[in-house]
Amino acid sequence: MKLLQKVFSYPLSALKKVGPGLVTGAADDDPSGIATYSQAGAQYGFGLLWTIVLTYPLMAGIQMVCARIGLVTGRGIANNMQRCYPIALTLPLIVLLLVANIINIAADLSAMSDALKLAIGGPRHFYSILIGSGCLLLQVFIPYHRYLPILKWLTLSLFAYVGTVFASHNDWSRVVSETLLPHISFDATYVLLVVGIFGTTISPYLFFWQAAEEVEDIADIPDRKSLIDHPAQAPTQLKRLTFDTLFGMGFSNIIAFFIMLTTAATLFPNGIHHIQSSADAAAALRPIAGDFAFILFALGILGTGLLAIPVLAGSAAYAVAELMKKPASLKLTVWSAKHFYAVIVIATLIGVGLDFSGIDPIKALIWSAVINGIVAVPLMIAVMHMASMQSIMGDFTVKGKTRVLGWAATALMTGTAITLGLVTFF
Repeated sequence: MKLLQKVFSYPLSALKKVGPGLVTGAADDDPSGIATYSQAGAQYGFGLLWTIVLTYPLMAGIQMVCARIGLVTGRGIANNMQRCYPIALTLPLIVLLLVANIINIAADLSAMSDALKLAIGGPRHFYSILIGSGCLLLQVFIPYHRYLPILKWLTLSLFAYVGTVFASHNDWSRVVSETLLPHISFDATYVLLVVGIFGTTISPYLFFWQAAEEVEDIADIPDRKSLIDHPAQAPTQLKRLTFDTLFGMGFSNIIAFFIMLTTAATLFPNGIHHIQSSADAAAALRPIAGDFAFILFALGILGTGLLAIPVLAGSAAYAVAELMKKPASLKLTVWSAKHFYAVIVIATLIGVGLDFSGIDPIKALIWSAVINGIVAVPLMIAVMHMASMQSIMGDFTVKGKTRVLGWAATALMTGTAITLGLVTFF
């Protein structure tokens, strides 16, 4: 009995130890991301699994830089940007981020509502209102120290995609060989999917969220301080930050790998190559992999959406409120951070409204990806620049491998943005 208690208590204690990195990474696998990964597996089988291996170190690198900025300065990304750059540069980026996040919220709500309708029937628009209202109430009325564990528990829903893989049959030797020795094509559709995967995995809203959550933890955890004011904490806190980010981004990329593998192993060999949404992927799985795989996949869409929507709305709220030099914290009450919570409410409600407007979810995803691609490059350049400024970071400027990975991720997203622009507009 004691042995069983130890076995089951270990993942629970591990869940308590990890922080912003886990939630940030898990939120990246939102229903919009699931649609992209599903399409990649359905269309090219195991042929695009290599992209997830490539994105992990680059995603971890840029997220580590963002988290470090929050931990060192005790300020979020937008707060530091308004200290370093003119409003004419920062305001357009924050506005575009807000627009992209709202469109992404609408696309996620649409996918979640469709998944619920597939699983249990009923009116999808009712589900959209229910989910949107639930996410809104969660952020506005539940204190941060109680809210964060809820988000951590929601990350467990992503294990549904591990279950779907083992509920189907896989040739694991082929999976390994095609992941490590891929056949890369320069076909336009293949290139567009690669660009979509990179753009989905390395998203601007994640930068703001993880930095802001480091700041939230400084305010919420009594013995945690900003490193620029308490440099003695640096060895312990930087080690924690590194582990947390590597763990969280690793978790994110493993789940993305399994989502792609699920559709590659089931839909691709059965000739189902065109998936329009994550709900379509779940529906297509049912006759091939059975009800169990379908239910797991549909539940995963719902769980990750419940995690992602608060992160999308919250990251936009941090960015806007910080740029306005207004209080920005989930720990504060509605009345003491009115501008911050107003952005959360407005972003979520517009997202629900867009779902009612009959907007094409695929077009919404495309425009969200395009806007994110436009925002990501200058934002990542600004993040890397700030992280190297001694006036911002003191003695904790980013150096070594983290700096290399951060700039490599920036170069990758620059290429992604250029390619996406060429494919979209020409």
